[in-house]
Amino acid sequence: MITINFIAGDAQQIRAQGRIGRTLMEAAVAAGVKGIAADCGGLLTCATCHVMVAEPFAALLPAADGEERAMLAFTAMPATPASRLSCQIILNEKLDGLTVELPASQY
Repeated sequence: MITINFIAGDAQQIRAQGRIGRTLMEAAVAAGVKGIAADCGGLLTCATCHVMVAEPFAALLPAADGEERAMLAFTAMPATPASRLSCQIILNEKLDGLTVELPASQY
């Protein structure tokens, strides 16, 4: 298990645990993080699991593929260079302490 820090729009920090090999979205849903809607369940069809990944963790992730980049164009809040879909982030040991900011809205 690794520790994940979710920072909500009101600067509230939510600390959760995530299983290695699972997605960040799955960890958020399991922890009841309200800022992750995950409407499609991780099928890369809705963009309601949008997060902004803080450094140095963003540099540890593989680049977003074309499908993820295309879906980021449909996020409710404008995507930033740090934006990712949490359903596409696979948790590993290097991401222990991962910090992500949640957008003000997923809709």
